[in-house]
This record gives sequence, C-alpha cells and structure tokens, in this order.
Amino acid sequence: MTTVDDCRLIDLPKISARQGNLTPVEGNKDIPFAIERVYYLYDVPGGEARGGHAHKELQQVIVSILGSFDVILDDGRSRKIVRLDRAYYGLYMPRMIWRELENFSSGAICLVLASRLYDENDYIRDYEIFLKEKQKS
Repeated sequence: MTTVDDCRLIDLPKISARQGNLTPVEGNKDIPFAIERVYYLYDVPGGEARGGHAHKELQQVIVSILGSFDVILDDGRSRKIVRLDRAYYGLYMPRMIWRELENFSSGAICLVLASRLYDENDYIRDYEIFLKEKQKS
C-alpha cells in the first residue's frame, strides 16, 4: 500500500550558465517512469485549489517551474504538505495518493509529468471512495 512516505522530492539536473539555467528531464532516468503525458497548470486565480483526486495507476512528478504552491498529500491515514518553489526539483507521487494543490503564488506554473495518457477511469474524485479503495489494497 502506498503512503505519503513513498512521495519524495527528486533533484532534477541543473545546468548553470551565464546565459541562464537549463533543466533537462528524461523519463526512466531523471524520474522513475517513462513519460507518457505532460501538462501544466497556470493562471490559477488567488485562493483557488487544483487536484482533489487520486489515481488508481498513474504516477506523476510535479514541478513548480515558476512561482510556488503547496501540494497536500494524503494516503488515507497520514497527510503531508510539500512546498514546491524551485524549477530544479520535482515531487514524485506514486499511485493511490490523494493530492490537492493550493496556495499558488501569482504567476505560478505547475508542470506535471505523467506515466500514462489521460484516462478518466483512472481518477478517483470522491474522497470517501478513495478511502474504501485504500482499505482494499
């Protein structure tokens, strides 16, 4: 059974140069899965939250490529808050972890690297159903 302790920060490569920094990310090398989908959240209005779901199979790495936000992790027994505010580290999230993203700074951009293509059937959007599914595993 996955727990919030299975979620971890991953140091991403950072190539520094006088002209600016570069962070390349390769699936199965810099992160623990092949990247099947990439998306990003931006223009999140002040006070709004994102997430509020878990995934049955999908794994993710979440990166704040600009600004900052909090990721609230919940495994049904424990909760943990991780502040993301640097473009050179990401938060690895295994399957079956409830997540919420909140406290977005103005102009924040959240990049998500996902292990699977979009599949609505992989989402658990009701917290009570999530808790029941966790008890089964």
